[in-house]
Amino acid sequence: MQTSAQGIGFLERHEGVVLKAYRDPVGVWTIGAGLTAASGVVKPRAGMVLSREEASRLLGQALRRNYEPAVAAAMPGAQQHEFDGGVSFHFNTGAIGRATWVPFWITQSWDQVLERLSLWNKGGGKVLPGLTRRRREEFHLIRYGAYSLPVDAAPTTTAARIVLPLTRAELAEIHAAFRTLGYQPGEDPAVLAKAEVERFQQDHDLTVDGILGRATLSTLQRRLDAARKAKVEGAAATVVGGGSAAGTAVPGLEALPWVAGGLILLWALWRAWTYRDAIAAKLQGVAPGLARILRRV
Repeated sequence: MQTSAQGIGFLERHEGVVLKAYRDPVGVWTIGAGLTAASGVVKPRAGMVLSREEASRLLGQALRRNYEPAVAAAMPGAQQHEFDGGVSFHFNTGAIGRATWVPFWITQSWDQVLERLSLWNKGGGKVLPGLTRRRREEFHLIRYGAYSLPVDAAPTTTAARIVLPLTRAELAEIHAAFRTLGYQPGEDPAVLAKAEVERFQQDHDLTVDGILGRATLSTLQRRLDAARKAKVEGAAATVVGGGSAAGTAVPGLEALPWVAGGLILLWALWRAWTYRDAIAAKLQGVAPGLARILRRV
């Protein structure tokens, strides 16, 4: 059995689909519903753009290659909508083979299916509203064949659309990251200014849609990492060069014999090493959880 077109649409609504290739936080090119070269169905590269139809086709191929066999083994005799719900769960968790709701699905003990399926709603030990909703909708798909999603209230014209299951604390970290890079996300920690998200997307060759999804958040993490690295290297260079309290300029160095010059250089490097923790401590603290958020979602 294969995932139906409706099942792929259900999965895409929950995962999000990025039609322009982007690099994840560790630099791996990604496209569509989180597809990398490891999927075996596409090799994303800089500038690659997919149509929505192509993205769905590639997702279907990845499901057949990497996910559907495990779901078919765990849910023998499933009807199409049940299979589609199992695929959505497995794509998100990778846990169809050990999920305790599956044996209760086999015996059609629906109260237990709902209870145990609902337990898979945590990320980093925290209950996440987005995952709570996804598990509920997967249950309704498996139990009743309901593919449709409730219609959300229309977003405001000034707020970015957030398509990831984020806590308020994680949104606050994202706010801080934007500010560190020179953007103004607004004062409300639960809302991101759409215009600033679009400006960031424009500046970094992303699809300019005002949506905070995987591509934008991944690029935000990489730019933050690059900024931190530049600051650390600059601070270390200042210490070695004697431009701060950690180092002392030595006049007439060029006149010393080369042995003495080498000893002084070693001394300067030792001083930089001594102050490495102080440098790192000053540069620590802005949005440390973005990589963790991306690993979870």
